[in-house]
Amino acid sequence: MSAYKSDFLNTLSERGFIYQGSDLSGLDAVAAAGGLTAYIGYDATAPSLHVGHLLQIMMLRWLEKTGGRPIALMGGGTTRIGDPSFRDDQRPLLDAAGIARNLEGIQGVFAKYLDFSGPARMVNNAEWLDELQYIDFLRDYGRHFSVNRMLSFESVKQRLDRDQSLSFLEFNYMILQAYDFVELYRRYGCRLQMGGSDQWGNIVNGIELTRRTADGEVFALTSPLLTTASGAKMGKTAGGAVWLNAEMKSPYEFWQYWRNTEDGDVGRFLKLFTELPMDEIARLAALGGSEINEAKKVLATEVTALCHGRAAALEAQETARTTFEDGALADNLPSITVPAAELAAGVGILTLLVQAGLAGSNGEARRHIQGGAVRVNDAALTDDRAQFKDGDLRDGVLKLSVGRKKHVLVRPA
Repeated sequence: MSAYKSDFLNTLSERGFIYQGSDLSGLDAVAAAGGLTAYIGYDATAPSLHVGHLLQIMMLRWLEKTGGRPIALMGGGTTRIGDPSFRDDQRPLLDAAGIARNLEGIQGVFAKYLDFSGPARMVNNAEWLDELQYIDFLRDYGRHFSVNRMLSFESVKQRLDRDQSLSFLEFNYMILQAYDFVELYRRYGCRLQMGGSDQWGNIVNGIELTRRTADGEVFALTSPLLTTASGAKMGKTAGGAVWLNAEMKSPYEFWQYWRNTEDGDVGRFLKLFTELPMDEIARLAALGGSEINEAKKVLATEVTALCHGRAAALEAQETARTTFEDGALADNLPSITVPAAELAAGVGILTLLVQAGLAGSNGEARRHIQGGAVRVNDAALTDDRAQFKDGDLRDGVLKLSVGRKKHVLVRPA
């Protein structure tokens, strides 16, 4: 028997999106009645979103697919301050032109996931924040915020405990973020704010402010903060952030990121980042041994298809196949062998580059890495202390590259 009445919460629950909610039974009743409007906010601090944002994007997408109305809230106003949550220092302040450029890039990401010709909306909080009369705003809304309570938030306490300054400008951020919920409730009937679990305090602020100043019954829903099975943060690699814009991370590199998923994450990521049926996900997640690689390829292709289109995903898949699996091409690439026992223990990247003839010495290998010229399995590498084991092999080989034209395959002896 389903835990919820609404398709929306049932879908999020069975796929692992739900971490915490303010009133899940009340939210479920609103969602089951149809036409639930919900939003997630994104500040324009970079010209693209990255894989770390993808879980929340998928929550908006599932809301749309189950009959709701998603709002992607662009932080054109709040970006002028910058969210201080869990940061050690103040974000660099962006000028209007920089914010506009970043907004354009982020809008391009959302156009791939949401149908803005249908129920979905993209809204910029600069529409109301830029027009605020500050003294009137503080009188009407600032009085609802207790400084004592604001100081108790973990994100604030971390800065203060480390004797790192928190500017008055940043301190205002949580008030403005809460006010976004009030405006979205008034303008669009928005009843739900979603976000990562680290945003719980900020979201609850918005709920309380909306109830006090607009007499609105609104809700919060957060997703778990994701790390990989080995504890790494989602969306980060040795080569930097895994961006969702093709101009910043090619579809092939994006495909490779998902192809390199750890075995223990495959089933979870299929649920969260693809739209495959749950029975098919269960089948793929149950694959063992070398067969799990087939599930990783499905994961990579499905996630890339959502982000960059099916054609780009299939092209990336074929490029990977010919690089790593096609015997003819593989025979054309030079290769070296490394004793299986050494691979089992771990071989340093400097050693591999020298043995492969891609560098004449450890110093030269290190300079190649520091210059951004080295890739392993087509993923950029910036850590000259990285080690690789047999578990890092892809279809039996490890592909080392320096620049665009020098490639060597490492095979176990």
